[in-house]
Amino acid sequence: MLILEAEDPRPLHEQVAAALRRAIADGSAPERLPPARDLAAAFDVNPNTVLRALRELRDEGLLEFRRGRGIRVIPGADRRGEFIDRVRELVRDAEKAGHTRADLMTMIEEM
Repeated sequence: MLILEAEDPRPLHEQVAAALRRAIADGSAPERLPPARDLAAAFDVNPNTVLRALRELRDEGLLEFRRGRGIRVIPGADRRGEFIDRVRELVRDAEKAGHTRADLMTMIEEM
């Protein structure tokens, strides 16, 4: 769960978010995540990098931040995280093929 690939060209916060998203999708993430500082140490990155990744996952509806209770994986997030990863891959592949996000949305709407 906590391994980043050195040859991955994505920014570190995206790599951390992807690793956590995979852990949520495959069920290996605990219901309550460790503090950002502990995750940063495990990933060997700056705590701000982890916080940015956690906020991204919160905005995607995978995590819930609760004062005094920490960061919790939202029930059902495992399936949502899997779909988000697949959509991100689809967007990257479409952009590599020269399609815009608007093109991709049109293709999906036409299905």
